[in-house]
Amino acid sequence: MVASGVIIFATDESIQPVELAKEVEARGLDTLFLPEHTHIPLDTSSPFFPDGQVPPMYLRTYDPFVALGACAAVTERIRLGTGICLVSQRHPITLAKEVATIDRLSNGRFIFGVGAGWNKPEVENHGTPFNLRWRILRERIMAMKTIWTEEEPEFHGDFVDFDKMWSFPKPVQAGGPPIWIGSNSKYAPARIAEYGDGWLPIGGRPGEGTVDLVKEACEKSGKSYADLDLALFLAPQSPKELEEQLSFGYNHVIFGLPSEGRETVLPVLDKIVELKEKVLI
Repeated sequence: MVASGVIIFATDESIQPVELAKEVEARGLDTLFLPEHTHIPLDTSSPFFPDGQVPPMYLRTYDPFVALGACAAVTERIRLGTGICLVSQRHPITLAKEVATIDRLSNGRFIFGVGAGWNKPEVENHGTPFNLRWRILRERIMAMKTIWTEEEPEFHGDFVDFDKMWSFPKPVQAGGPPIWIGSNSKYAPARIAEYGDGWLPIGGRPGEGTVDLVKEACEKSGKSYADLDLALFLAPQSPKELEEQLSFGYNHVIFGLPSEGRETVLPVLDKIVELKEKVLI
């Protein structure tokens, strides 16, 4: 069965994420994802929007870990995820604790969607050279896995370096929450095969990564392709288009919600439930 969920740019002007989480759970959906932008530099120009201008919601996002922690407190079943967390902009020791904390507070319901970021000035404001962001992300993921799984973790790399230490709590999920990699590039399959547990490509965005290439990369590395989650992000809300995408092998679809108030969001959420019942069940 294909799982289904939603993503919203939760802001101080949209429906409150706590309220939305309760509505998502009440409607029988499976997941709720929140994105992250720590800030948007004034010299930002986006290649993903026709006029190059970043929509206002990008400027106003809540911190996803704080917001999802609140969502965990008012739900029991739905899984909660970052869609995505900009690991290139966070310190791995602090981030490891944030992830472990929310995984415990949600009783193992957290999904760690990760990415390196497209916004060069935003990434570099955090001290990460833009051309090294994926290498830095990889090493930070490896360091966090060490923190989550060892009693006295130690890590020495090119970008992360620490001696033996204590860091608790440990995540509920063995080995840490599943890591879903958000990228449509040709490099995504190899990254998934090395340190990912799932793929989170944006539906409709051109890219060179494909499900077949993910499968091929897993075969080369000895990773179990069958154990991966293939989650289509911002899935189409047309039954025909959705069925076409599902034919590629996705086992999780995540639909976008408008970053608006309750009166706008809930009708869209109801339409998504109708689509789920028509196509996914």
